[in-house]
This record gives sequence, C-alpha cells and structure tokens, in this order.
Amino acid sequence: MVCRNEEPRPGLVVELRMTLQGKVVSGRGDFGTWIECLSHLYQSKTGMRFYPGTLNIQLERPYTLPRERIRLEAHEYGGRVSVNIVPCRILNRPAFLLRTDENESGSGHHPKTIIEVACDVRLRDACNLQDGDEVEVDVPS
Repeated sequence: MVCRNEEPRPGLVVELRMTLQGKVVSGRGDFGTWIECLSHLYQSKTGMRFYPGTLNIQLERPYTLPRERIRLEAHEYGGRVSVNIVPCRILNRPAFLLRTDENESGSGHHPKTIIEVACDVRLRDACNLQDGDEVEVDVPS
C-alpha cells in the first residue's frame, strides 16, 4: 500500500523504532466529534490540524503506549476524558496515535488491540483504504 509521501513537519521529529501491523476497521465515530470541538488544543499540542476523525486499526497484538507521550488533560477543556497523543507514521505520512486513558487501562470502549490514528487528512481517502486493508504504523518504542 503506497500513499503520497509527506515530509515531516518541524517539531514532529521522533525516533520511531517499532512497527505495528494491523487491519483497517470501522470505528464508533466518537473521536471525530471531539477532534472537531477541540481542534485548537490538538493543534497547539501537535503542530498539526487533524482531520475530524481517526483511522481505526485492529492490531495483531495488544499495544501499550510508550512512557513519553503528549497529553490532553480533561481539565484543559473542562471534560471528563484525558487523551494520550503519540507521534507516529502511517503510509509515509506523519500522524498521531490517540488513545484515552480508559482505553489504555483496558476499561474503555476499545481493547488495546485497537489503535486510532489522527492525521491532517482523511486517511481512508488519501491512501485509498478500506476495512480489511493491512497497514503498518511506525511508533516510538
């Protein structure tokens, strides 16, 4: 699977040492609403304006987030859910893995075998992805 190559943006340089493999799956649609509402906060934390939605990927094995990560704390927007933000690359594009504290602890809507990837474009369109397509995501270890 090949997608248009994008140059990394300044400030997003991270050593990506591990590759996660999985298949594209449909999601619940929840993150899209929150990304749209909180776009200014996500952009200030990442330097990227996210498309209002994530690409859900079912991994072969559970993935635990690295210790070093960006945080969007619930108190920053007056909400109840804090979000972990991890730089990554998918199909030659800089992106970010988003995971709530509940999902990371195993008590949320998604098991740790599901990751949600946010990017500046709708990845399904930009990379011609459909449910069942296999993808790789490079993440920090």
